Amino acid sequence: MIRELTWLPAVLKNAGLKVATVDGWEERGSTMGTVLGVLCHHTAGPKGGNMPSLNTLVKGTSRIPGPLAQLGLGRDGTFYIIAAGRCNHAGSGIWKGITNGNTHFIGIEAENTGLANDFPWPEVQIDAYCRGVAAILKHIDKDASFCAGHKEYRLPKGFKTDPDFDMDEFRRRVTDILNGNTPPVLIPEEEQANPDGSPGRKTIRRGDTGELVRIMQSKLGLTQDGVFGPKTEAAVRQFQRDHQLVPDGIVGPKSWKAFDAAPAPAQPQPA
Repeated sequence: MIRELTWLPAVLKNAGLKVATVDGWEERGSTMGTVLGVLCHHTAGPKGGNMPSLNTLVKGTSRIPGPLAQLGLGRDGTFYIIAAGRCNHAGSGIWKGITNGNTHFIGIEAENTGLANDFPWPEVQIDAYCRGVAAILKHIDKDASFCAGHKEYRLPKGFKTDPDFDMDEFRRRVTDILNGNTPPVLIPEEEQANPDGSPGRKTIRRGDTGELVRIMQSKLGLTQDGVFGPKTEAAVRQFQRDHQLVPDGIVGPKSWKAFDAAPAPAQPQPA
């Protein structure tokens, strides 16, 4: 069954953010109530990698069944759309008089250990976090006060510590975005320069066209039409799975590196 929050990808993309959908997201989760706000979390996951906690957020733990949030936020500022329905992220608590957080709050789990070894957060991630929250609040016609940290909502007070940044400052940044008082999106379009000094390659995803798409298609053994369509995306996701990468269908620095190291395919397949 297709769930209620299918508007999430478009709302985030329209805010200029990087978005990757996780297979099956439209039907993942249970029945959602009226969305009244956003609850912010950090994953307390591993230090290495962009979104190493993604599988846990989808499947859950031995104590709490998944999905554990509608959105995951990688260290590079990519939003992973995990579920379009109700998720198990809030627990018992209260914020703005709302006591059923799972039913009425969208949960965002941002990748961070929650420890001193992962603080301060990457600015590109914090910037995306603020912009993503602002985009959701604008869509549901709420102000920044309807964004809470898990540590603020959860009862008893002190039971949760996430996220480990100042929520008042976070809400001030969200308010600035809602009021249009912010600079352009910080997410870079290209990698850092290669060791030989040549320019890095642009991150590409479904909907892109051009020479970089043809190069990537050639590495996948696909027909090189230069159009990043659904079949190309499916092939990218499978390549990423085969190379222990997050199967988000987005070709960024880590995927380009894996493509460069992979042997050339035997013969083209339909794109």
